[in-house]
Amino acid sequence: MQYVVFLGLGIVIVYHMLHQLSAKQVDELKAAIYSINPWYLIPIFIVGFLSHFFRAVRWRYLLETVGSKPSLTNTTLAVLIGYITNLALPRAGEVAKCTVLAKYEKIPAHKMIGTIVAERAFDILCLIIIAIFAFLIQFTIISGYVGGMMQQLKNKIHQHQTVLFIVLAVIVLLFIASIMVYRRHRETKVGRFMKEMAHGVFSIIHMKKRWKFIGYTVLIWLMYLMQLYIGLKSLPATHHLTMLAALVVLVYGSVGMIITPGGIGAYTWMVAQILDVYAISDVPAQAFGWIAWAVQTGIIILLGVIALLTIHSYNRRKNAQAAVDTTQNI
Repeated sequence: MQYVVFLGLGIVIVYHMLHQLSAKQVDELKAAIYSINPWYLIPIFIVGFLSHFFRAVRWRYLLETVGSKPSLTNTTLAVLIGYITNLALPRAGEVAKCTVLAKYEKIPAHKMIGTIVAERAFDILCLIIIAIFAFLIQFTIISGYVGGMMQQLKNKIHQHQTVLFIVLAVIVLLFIASIMVYRRHRETKVGRFMKEMAHGVFSIIHMKKRWKFIGYTVLIWLMYLMQLYIGLKSLPATHHLTMLAALVVLVYGSVGMIITPGGIGAYTWMVAQILDVYAISDVPAQAFGWIAWAVQTGIIILLGVIALLTIHSYNRRKNAQAAVDTTQNI
């Protein structure tokens, strides 16, 4: 139901954006999209792949804290499969990549789920830090727009404070219930499952390679930033924008990706809104939003399909080679 609601929201946003355009503006939008320099797509694809690869490397550090050390190839392929699954069914990607890695690396899936929770929580914290940093260094440019958005958010919270209170109360009750269930069943399979889940959630705290984890986190976000910066350079209308502008676009685009499944509609709308602050007219701003969303989605689909097609054959060869090595050592 949640998926349907937010997918519907994305479709409504797309319809609203396109419906507002006149026939002339639609032609201008197509012309702006066609004006992209295709050579820029090569470095965009490279840094897009690297962002996923660095995420796989970082995840391995979390998995080491729960006693697992899967191969880098399988971890990378699992991450790519998780991303393409998320396009079809949001949040199912996390389960998919755990299931894939469990199948080929013989790691219990429930051990990995906690690390996924920890990773997502850490990414949200990083996004908040980046958003604050971007606001401070671009304060004179975006303060008016951000101030208006914050006022709208404050009004929405005030209007729905009862619902928010109920949601918060339910979360607290679920947390208390989980503690009670664990204490009562700690020696059962359920208790051990919850303990391993909790260990995965707090894996960042227990991590020995903490600085490497942070280093790869920086690389991941740097790749995201470079994708957008190169993308801005690929269009004549946005070619003059700086890396700092790309950082602000990254923040707003990331929020758009969270709002609707795969960022459909919301990503383009959020990016177009913030580009307006940088004096990019509506049509080129929408064009860049659509291009950025389409390219990122296309990279996920292409790499995901490759991962789905190769992971079985890769592991079959890997297991066959391991069998040969074992036979030779006997």
